[in-house]
Parts: sequence; C-alpha cells; structure tokens
Amino acid sequence: MRKIFIIASVAVSSLLFTGCGADQALKKAEKFYAIGEYYDAAAQYRKAYSATPSKEKERRGQLSAKMAECYRRINNTNKAITAYKNVIRYKQADSLTHLRLAQQLMKTGNYKEASKNFQAAIDSLPNEEIMWLAKSGLEAAKMAPEWKKEGSKYTVKRMDLFNSRRDDYSPALAGEESDQLFFTSTRNQAQGDEYSGITGSKPADIFWAQKDEKGKWGKPQSIDSELNSDFDEGACCFSPDGKTMYLTQCKTDPQYPRYATIAMSNRSDAAWSKPKEMNISKDTLSSFAHPAVSPDGEWLYFVSDMPGGLGGMDIWRCRLLSGSETGGVENLGAPINTAGDEMFPSFRPNGDLYFSSDGHPGLGGLDIFIAKPKTVGWMVEHPGFPLNSQGDDFGMTFEGLLNQGYFSSSRGDNRGLDHIYSFFNPEIVQTVKGWVYEQDGYELTDAQVYMVGNDGTNLKLSVRGDGSFTQEIKSGVDYVLLGTCKGFLNHQEQLRVEPVTESEEYVLQFPLANIGAPVLIENIFYDFDKATLRPESATALDELVKLLNENPNVTIELSAHTDYKGSDQYNERLSQRRAESVVNYLIEHGIAADRLTPKGYGEGKPKTIKRKVAERYAFLKAGDVLTEDFIAKLPEEQQEQCNQLNRRTEFTVLRTTYGMFDTEGKLIQRPQPKEEPQDSEESQSSEPW
Repeated sequence: MRKIFIIASVAVSSLLFTGCGADQALKKAEKFYAIGEYYDAAAQYRKAYSATPSKEKERRGQLSAKMAECYRRINNTNKAITAYKNVIRYKQADSLTHLRLAQQLMKTGNYKEASKNFQAAIDSLPNEEIMWLAKSGLEAAKMAPEWKKEGSKYTVKRMDLFNSRRDDYSPALAGEESDQLFFTSTRNQAQGDEYSGITGSKPADIFWAQKDEKGKWGKPQSIDSELNSDFDEGACCFSPDGKTMYLTQCKTDPQYPRYATIAMSNRSDAAWSKPKEMNISKDTLSSFAHPAVSPDGEWLYFVSDMPGGLGGMDIWRCRLLSGSETGGVENLGAPINTAGDEMFPSFRPNGDLYFSSDGHPGLGGLDIFIAKPKTVGWMVEHPGFPLNSQGDDFGMTFEGLLNQGYFSSSRGDNRGLDHIYSFFNPEIVQTVKGWVYEQDGYELTDAQVYMVGNDGTNLKLSVRGDGSFTQEIKSGVDYVLLGTCKGFLNHQEQLRVEPVTESEEYVLQFPLANIGAPVLIENIFYDFDKATLRPESATALDELVKLLNENPNVTIELSAHTDYKGSDQYNERLSQRRAESVVNYLIEHGIAADRLTPKGYGEGKPKTIKRKVAERYAFLKAGDVLTEDFIAKLPEEQQEQCNQLNRRTEFTVLRTTYGMFDTEGKLIQRPQPKEEPQDSEESQSSEPW
C-alpha cells in the first residue's frame, strides 16, 4: 500500500477478445492500469478473465499476467502467486514471470519453490537486469533459512495502539524528547469520502500520537490543519530543529498517471501549514517520494525513478537551500542502489543511513539495510532477523541515540497490510547530554556547543528548544566541550569517557554568565558580621576562577551586598571588605589583579527579582525590587527570605577586550601554542580552540 506514492505510468498493450462482457471489462481495466489504479484494474481484469472461455488459454494467460502485476503492486501476495502460476499454466510465462513469482514466494517464506523459479528465470537467458535480480534472489533464497535460524540481538513488538484495520506505516519520531510519533494511515478517519482506485482503501493521511507526562503513548489522532487533504499524504520526516516537515504527496487526476511529489510544511506554534511542493527537478514525468533529512540538515535524501538510476526506484539526494529550493541532485549509486527498488531512507542520529530494498539479498519483500558512511562511499549491512522478515520491512525511526524506536512491516498479515512495530537492540551506546542556559535564568535556544576530542572529533552542535543537546561519544576519548552564546561568557566542561558494559549517558550543565547583567555567585559564605570567607565558599570561587580562565579577555566588577539592617556606612564598609576578600582569593589563584574591581554596595542596590527566581517564591513576581519599604509590608517569614536574597555576591562584566590591544591600541596577535605529543600533560590541558 505504501507504494501508492511512487506509481508511474505503465503502457498497456491492447488485448482483443470475443464477447462483449470481456471486451468491456478489458477496456476499463486498461484505463485503470494506465493511470495506476491497480486495485480497480485488477477487478476488471478478473471480470474479463472470467468472461473468457477456458479453451482460450493464450488469452487467459495474458490476462493472468495483467492480474498478477496488479496484485503484486497492491501487495496482495497470495492472489499474485495464483495469477503468476496461471500464466505459467497457460504457457505464457517469460523470464520476468518466473522472477516475479519467485519474489512473491519469498514473501510467504516458501524459499524452496522460490529458488526453483529464480533458477528458471536465469535459465531463460533474460536481459542483464533480470539476470542480476534473479541471481541475487537465488542467493537470498538459499541463505534466508540460515539467517532466520541465526537471528540477532533485535527484539520487535507489534504496537497495536498505533495500528488500525487498514495500513499504518512510515513512523517518524519528533519532539525534543521523541515524545511525538507521526505516521501514515489509510484508516477510516482519513480525510476524503471516496476510496482509492489504487489501493481500494481511503487515501492516506498523516496521523500523530503524543506521550503524556508519565511517558505513556496516547491514542493516535488526526492533525487539525491544512497538512492533510482529500489526496494521499504520508511518508514524512523532520528537519533537525523539528520546525519543518517534509512529506510525500500524490494528487489524483482521473485522466492521467499519478506522480508522487515531495512537499514541505512549516510549524507555526502547534499547527502545520499547508504543504508546498519542493523544486527538486524539472523532470515532470518521474516520481519523488520518501524524504529523509541528513542529521546535519544540509541534504534531502529521497526516492525516485528518474533517468540516470541503476534500475527501479533509487535513492537520490540534493542540497537543501532556502525555502522550498534545492540544488545538486545526485544518485547515491552502488553499493546502496541496485537493479531492484531501494526506498524509505531514514537516518539514525549517528549518521547511519537505513533504507529498504528488494534488490539486495534478504528474507523476502523489502528488507531493511544499514549503510554506514566510510571515508569514501558506504558499507551496507543486513541487520538480520527478526528486524527483517519474509514480509515488507521499512520506515525506521529512532528514539534518541539508542538503537531503539519504531518501523513498519507487513509480516503476519494475510491481506498484505502494513503495521507499526517497535524495535530494540541492546548495543552499548555512550552519550553526553547537556543543557545550556543563562546562569540564574532560562535555557538559551540560540546557543552552540563546540566539542573537541583527542581522537580527532571536532563538532559544532546546536541546541534544541529546551537548550539541550545530545551527542554520541566513544570510550577512551577525552573531550572538551565549550558552551557559547552571543551576549554571554563561554563555559567549558571536560569529559573523560571510560569503557562500560551497558549504555550510559553523561549529563553536563553549561550555565552562561550574561555580559549585560549582574550574575549571582551562589554559595558564597562569610563569617557572621565579618568579611572572612568560610571554607565552604571554595567550590563556588574555584568555579569563578575557572570561568575567568575560560574567558581571558574579560574584566569584572566583583560586588557584595547586604540587607538593610544596620547603618548605611557600616553596611558599605562590610560589603566592601567582603568584595575585597573574594578578589584576593581570585588573585591568589592566578587571576590578574587588573581584571578585578571590588565594590561594596551595602544596601544601596536591593535585588531585582527575575522570572526564574519568582518561580521559587510564590509571594514574589518578576520585576519586584526588594527595598526596605517593600519588605516591611510582608509577613516576618517572607521578610527574612527577602533579606537572604539581598545578602548576595555578584559579578558584572566590565570589558571583553582585556589583553587584546597594545598601548597604541593595536590588536595583539596571540601566539599559537606549540604542538606537543598527544600524551604530554601540557597538551591535554591546553585550549583546543
């Protein structure tokens, strides 16, 4: 059923029959077949076949060939097998008949009989393309029983919550926590009142499901926007930021063949816009379907039967430009594409390309294959059983960086319908997850994280809408990660990845100090009524030393504040001495004195409440200023809480050009560090940027 999106025109040779009923049915069948309405065509060919006398074996054989082709295209495997066998029985078979019959037999797990028909196709000396497919199929038929016996680490489970009594396929996870699942379905809730002449069911729509706060999936629901129409929509994917959906459309025209196109839809708030067709090629006689966006968001991979491929449907790619424009269409070539059909590309976040093929040796129907990028080209792997089955298996989507998620398969369905399954592979995956946010504030969605490893890793990572990022990491590698955002100081973290026996996620925090506003230094403690720093302040002060070392061109004002208790003069003197105590600590730990300005404000600058702080105190709101008059109106307990907020130590950035210019105002060229051996202590502590 999912092939409705890649249907192209097929020429139909005219068959002449005696008998008005057969002739009339044949004319209807040829019309439906020519425009790709294979469900309706099969019904009319069946009428013509029944109206043809049994003694007219040649004509019955020719009609059986047409029926077989229709049944094959609509995935009705058992009827296709019967029809192909009738072609052979009526002695109308050629090499293609035996090839198609063998392929259908593979989908039922009848590998022995499939082998005989693959061999028959080879023995009939077909053209080069059929010969290649027959030899590949024969190899698969001989190896499939052993592959099923060997199995793999994958476990699969049918997800009945997502499935209906019709086709449900091509799942695609979305959302910052993979908490949304979009998929294609021909269920009764799809838009449109008419049933498709292509499939015999309603035109496909995109549906979605949402996880609740406890991580439980809700029931699938329609999308309330202009995304879906009365035509076919489906097989979608998303840009890395989740704001753009790429989908396949197949509009209906009763007079012409169907050609699939790829369209894009943008998300505004929670709604998806009406899809806009993408400009991939000037070719108007080829289909473009099954979009997949590369993890870096720069390439659109898709399926097409355009000229220049290796045969059947091939996987291609093009550059994503602005809007709906693309550029530089290219075929992926071998070893991914074959003389068969390669379809449904999708990416795992680590860069592995997953696709389905009936050209590579597999267990039957479409099998899922993994193409792993090499320095030059790809290395293709078969993940085995039970991820693959004798049915059609396709449409992978991954939940984060782990080898788990969802896919679709026609396994176990006698009608050939597709359903959604979950999969899990317990391979060991180590990841780092980080959050970039304003110190004492909210997430920074415009932040970027630079990640360097001593194995040669050099990445620039963008953050999601919640300020987070996730990246796969390798055992035995030392990483340095630098969180950056315009208007904020940098923050650096180091990570040493140790070998593990099960998947593990490291969690890092990147609080960035705002250049344009005071930044609270939490957990600074002084002796009562004194300027002496208490030992428990060392952790916070050491972090400040680290921050200043990571931002060597910054100078700061270090300010201390008191509550309103005591005289103004006393509070100013106490706060000045406390600010000087912090500055002295920083100087003792290697920070240049001319980068630091101590300032005691006493009670002169009461705290202004930010929205993040207001969330912790129900009686405060953003913008409140904790003056003595404001505090005096509060209950005693709340007064003390406000006094605690006023008693604080902060820093404010004064300059960001320290040490960058000489006395004449000329930019100083900082010398590059000398290269040291990888295992030297100096090399491991130097800045990687």
